[in-house]
Amino acid sequence: MIASPKNPGASAPGFLRSPRRASRPRETRSPSHASIHAERVWQAGTAEWHPCSSPGVTRSPNVGDMTDAQDYFSRRLAFETDPSDVYAAQKNGDRFVLVDVRGDEAWAQGRITGAVHMPYRDIDDRAPLEIALDTPVVVYCWSPGCNAGQKGALAFARLGYEVREMIGGYEYWVREGQPFENDQGPCERVFDPTVMVVRS
Repeated sequence: MIASPKNPGASAPGFLRSPRRASRPRETRSPSHASIHAERVWQAGTAEWHPCSSPGVTRSPNVGDMTDAQDYFSRRLAFETDPSDVYAAQKNGDRFVLVDVRGDEAWAQGRITGAVHMPYRDIDDRAPLEIALDTPVVVYCWSPGCNAGQKGALAFARLGYEVREMIGGYEYWVREGQPFENDQGPCERVFDPTVMVVRS
């Protein structure tokens, strides 16, 4: 079943809201020779900063680079969520639709309990008829090695939906012990100690 809204006029659940942007750090001291060297080692626009290239240099990248990093991670958090947050939102009864964008065979083999099936190739035709435009959407595919979730998220975004991708996909949902099912019914839950704390 799809989680139904407790309050149709309420804002999106917490895990769907965009994070606040962190304030920019200030440079308060004149850079030393070592810090200037560290900034030169940092290649603008890449992740090739090597503080160990000069002995004793431990300074972070310059203000512009730090701001770029803040922008990058803020944008990721604005458009991604994870299995534990989605499961918490389901249990809270938050208003959103969880969409499995994989193919028919994948859906039959196993899917997240409470999800709806809409392969990413069908989203353009089906979504406007089946999901209200003001409903937040979360999409998922197989795993971190599958980009169907990104394709599905892009299709929803082009139609004007508020959408996030659930990173980790179906694989990490199952490994973290969340409920899942197949065409025969509910499946036995799995608790993988490599991705979560397992308590006896």
